[in-house]
Amino acid sequence: MFADVWPRAPSTGWPDKQRRDMVMDLHEQDNLGVTVRYRSANPPDTPGAFAPPLQPDTKVLRKGAVYAESGMPLPCDIRMDRDVAITLRDGTVIYGDIYRPFDERRVPTILVWTPYGKYGGWWNLHMKPTVFGVSPKDLSGLQAFEAPDPAYWCSHGYAIAVVDVRGTARSGGDMVWWGRAGGRDVYDTVEWLAEQEWCSGKVGMAGNSQLAVLQWFGAAEQPPHLAAIAPWEGCVDMYREDMGRGGIPETKFHSEDVVAFLYGENRFEDPAAMLTEHPLMNAYWADKRARLDQIEAPAYIVASWTHPIHCHGTLQAFREISSTDKWLRVSNELEWVDLADPDNVADLRRFFDRYLKGIDNDWEDTPRVRLSVLDPGGTDQVGRPENEWPLARQEWRTLYLDGSDGSLSEHPPQQEAVARYQGDDPTASVTFTLPFDEDTEITGHLNLHLWVEAEAANDMDLFAAVYKIDSTGRRLNHIEVRGNEARAAIMALEKDGRPPAKFGYSGPNGRLRVSHRAVDPERSTPSEPYLTHAEEQLLLPSECVPVELALWPTSLLVHAGERLIVEIAGHPVGNVSVPLLPGPDPDVPTRNKGAHLIRTGGTYDSHLLLPVVPTSAPRG
Repeated sequence: MFADVWPRAPSTGWPDKQRRDMVMDLHEQDNLGVTVRYRSANPPDTPGAFAPPLQPDTKVLRKGAVYAESGMPLPCDIRMDRDVAITLRDGTVIYGDIYRPFDERRVPTILVWTPYGKYGGWWNLHMKPTVFGVSPKDLSGLQAFEAPDPAYWCSHGYAIAVVDVRGTARSGGDMVWWGRAGGRDVYDTVEWLAEQEWCSGKVGMAGNSQLAVLQWFGAAEQPPHLAAIAPWEGCVDMYREDMGRGGIPETKFHSEDVVAFLYGENRFEDPAAMLTEHPLMNAYWADKRARLDQIEAPAYIVASWTHPIHCHGTLQAFREISSTDKWLRVSNELEWVDLADPDNVADLRRFFDRYLKGIDNDWEDTPRVRLSVLDPGGTDQVGRPENEWPLARQEWRTLYLDGSDGSLSEHPPQQEAVARYQGDDPTASVTFTLPFDEDTEITGHLNLHLWVEAEAANDMDLFAAVYKIDSTGRRLNHIEVRGNEARAAIMALEKDGRPPAKFGYSGPNGRLRVSHRAVDPERSTPSEPYLTHAEEQLLLPSECVPVELALWPTSLLVHAGERLIVEIAGHPVGNVSVPLLPGPDPDVPTRNKGAHLIRTGGTYDSHLLLPVVPTSAPRG
């Protein structure tokens, strides 16, 4: 899985030992106390990588030129400096492409920090936003994957610096995944940009997904010239939100769908190997959680309820960062579509104009929170102004599970009952149902408190989903792409009434390895248990234990006549992934064996805690 020997020395000509010492120092100074594992990088010359060699050059891209089929003509002349060398504090050289207005004025710079390739590369070739419903005329074709379009920003007096992170494409060194080591590289690059004669000294960051994640870690290092960030859907905790959610290892997306299409000349840090060696929380995994309280830069944060990896962390970041100048917008569309929407780009520019240019444009009057309320099968509310997150006016509704008839009720069942399913059967599950007789908005964090027992195993992997069905029993789904053609393509991937995760969404989901059930009492609330993952508590024969199975936050409208469903199984039961895209792996390995029992009623208060928002109550 990972290389036990060092690959060839990089082009700098450093001796192997010197290079080894430098790379290890990246992590050793953080006192992780473990040997960090690496795997060989996929060489940039691999067929299909489309990673061009270094070709330092300066060009003028002329106004009116078109760089994509049916794309936006360039609105201004742009100076493009290709493969600019940036030296980090340990001597490693990385490379960036810099786009800036052709005139000689000093302008603020927006840093795009990417592992996917600043130019060329597999992701830029295959994951174009136009495939998912973005109009070609809204983009110039100069943009990198999940990044802002240089044509737009240069025309409004900004420079865009798109930089290949350490160890990717032709940048030197070994790639590191997140953590303080990655954050220090961001610090060095921000400060290098601020010193350039064409830069005003104000640097911002922008980008989506992985490009957003890296902003949390970079901003936490507090580069003096980092004036604002714009993380567009990015998780904050690799263990809890990506590879080990609920204590259940799931590394396929990371290793087979992301790393398999990243390229570099040396090595990649290997978190999947680290999870195998270190399945419990330690200093290594703690370093992979962003130090949100250290972030003080103004922030424009975008989230969505639907993202299978980024939802929880993005919303948590809004709550935890220390900046007093922070705004949250929750979208109802696919992240790549939302990022390219002209109205959203203009909205982000107002934010950057305020904090990178100092323009008094009344940005502070923008609502601190703007929510989308999803109505699968109906019409969403988009951009509803709110004062805070979570909503202060939410009311808690407790729905008790009844194993005797599969119902949900606000009244606890008096008689004990058992809901049973085969934990190792990929088709088995149990459901609990509540018909609604009035329109109800569910907005906030959900939690399942369950009493569970395994008949033939000392552990259980539990998966749960909450969704709604119509009066005919049809599961109702939200589709995130634009255009009839793109929507039809997504619906063609529907399986058992479920379109694939990331493109489709029926409701929130959660998971838990029961041996990881211990929670931190100081950080937990009834709706948001915080798992410690510090030890395993295996089950004894016939032992029934209480567990907290958190579902990620949502905003979901349930209409009168529709029914709310809670489904529980030994396999993912919500929207699941398709190759190359994030989401629950339907074939994720589990510890399940034999029957699972969920005990309800009497002394077993198994229930769903539901945040309901009154329709008539004032906001705030």
